[in-house]
Amino acid sequence: MTPIPDRLSVRQAQERILASLPERILESEKVPLSQSNGRTLAENIVSPIDVPAFNSAAMDGFAFNATSIDCSKDQSLKIVGHAYAGHPFTEPLSTGECIQIMTGAVVPDDCDTVIQQEDVHFPDSSHIAFPAMAATSGDNIRPVGEDMKKGALMLKAGTQLKPQHLGLLASVGMAEVPVFRRLSVAVFSTGDELCPIGKPLEAGKIYDSNRFILIGLLEQLGCDVVDMGIIEDSPEKLEQALKKAAQKADAIITSGGVSVGAADYTKQVMAKLGGIDFWSVRMRPGRPMAFGKILSGNRETVLFGLPGNPVAAMVSFLFFVKNALLVLMGTAPQYPQPITAISSTDIRKKTGRTEFQRGFTHFQDGRLHVSLTGNQGSGIIQSLTDADCIICLPEDQGNVETGNPVEIFLMDSLL
Repeated sequence: MTPIPDRLSVRQAQERILASLPERILESEKVPLSQSNGRTLAENIVSPIDVPAFNSAAMDGFAFNATSIDCSKDQSLKIVGHAYAGHPFTEPLSTGECIQIMTGAVVPDDCDTVIQQEDVHFPDSSHIAFPAMAATSGDNIRPVGEDMKKGALMLKAGTQLKPQHLGLLASVGMAEVPVFRRLSVAVFSTGDELCPIGKPLEAGKIYDSNRFILIGLLEQLGCDVVDMGIIEDSPEKLEQALKKAAQKADAIITSGGVSVGAADYTKQVMAKLGGIDFWSVRMRPGRPMAFGKILSGNRETVLFGLPGNPVAAMVSFLFFVKNALLVLMGTAPQYPQPITAISSTDIRKKTGRTEFQRGFTHFQDGRLHVSLTGNQGSGIIQSLTDADCIICLPEDQGNVETGNPVEIFLMDSLL
């Protein structure tokens, strides 16, 4: 029997998770464009039209045919009409004539130039004049298909749609979008010490905060959440919950119950119901993290057993779970790039483990600096709300002195 690896490095754990994900049959559906934000495209999208579909004015000004006159000399043109966005000018123009045109309006076929209104003056109410070399053929015109050519690949299957994608799809008139079915993720917390919110807090109890952190992260990712509440410290109850979750969801996330305490049952129940791939990582916070699968009938459901402390649960989700879920959703994992900042404080750090500390950034003397949010305990939720970044200190890193560089991930890039 292959031994279960213990105390993996962060990179080893990340790689093992992605390499061990079960195959998922991705079902697709069509949804209204207005409801597609955050969804994953199920098909390549090819543009059905040119955007723009006509030559249009890039700014307010006057349209004319520059090739029919000598723009190397001072010019005077007669104004014979107007073109507004949505209201084209349809009469023919002769040499020496122009029309006033507004941004976005159709440029007539017999015009090849728009001179902006700031570059002309008015000898009288029916003429414009401009100096030599003030205009060149093709100026200030958005040509047909400048943004998108008909038949061009707009977006690839697997793209997780964001507002800018919705704008692009709307620009070609797409009312419905083919997307993959949402990933279903079951979430529950374990522990007899947990109290549901809204109830009086009994002696020795704490409110369950982890579940709401995880639900928020999952909803932000675009998952359908199956909230299974709090499961008491009982191997029988936990086994029932995991079996139920495996029937309902594509993935399961638990928090608590994965350390070596006498009442931590997640690992042993995982081993019974499916298998454990690993159960700890050389990191702080978040060392006790289990990853494996639950088998229920012919379903194989991936399971992430996250630590019980809220900071550790959130950090573990961001650096391990999120990318696995993205792959299961049919899109590519995301790898935010770290940036370098100067530490404004001394940071204590043990070698032999990766540490994720919470920080806030500020600019000083033109350089980016970072300070700790205070107490870095894995139960200090305030350290998350005060942070705008995660300071990542690698395994071989020791203590950091003030003024030394550190790598950080901006929180916005992780969420």
